[in-house]
Amino acid sequence: MNLDYPYLSSFFSSVEGTTIEKYLINLKVERVKELIVYDQKNLSEIAWELGYSSVAHLSGQFKKVTGFSLSYFKNLKEQKRSSLNDV
Repeated sequence: MNLDYPYLSSFFSSVEGTTIEKYLINLKVERVKELIVYDQKNLSEIAWELGYSSVAHLSGQFKKVTGFSLSYFKNLKEQKRSSLNDV
């Protein structure tokens, strides 16, 4: 892009209303939610795939963004899942 980071950062913030870092963190958290809901990977695999140093780091950011712990979010998903007999 050949643009200075301060200019790009300022422009991004003015358009999106958030910093580049926070935007990327929010994208990652949305991906975590998706992977949890579809039960495709365990938390260690999710953390590794998204570049977190540990599940604890992922968990901290997830809670900061959503207000929920990873385990609480996983339990919400389980409670909303209907058995095949109920469908």
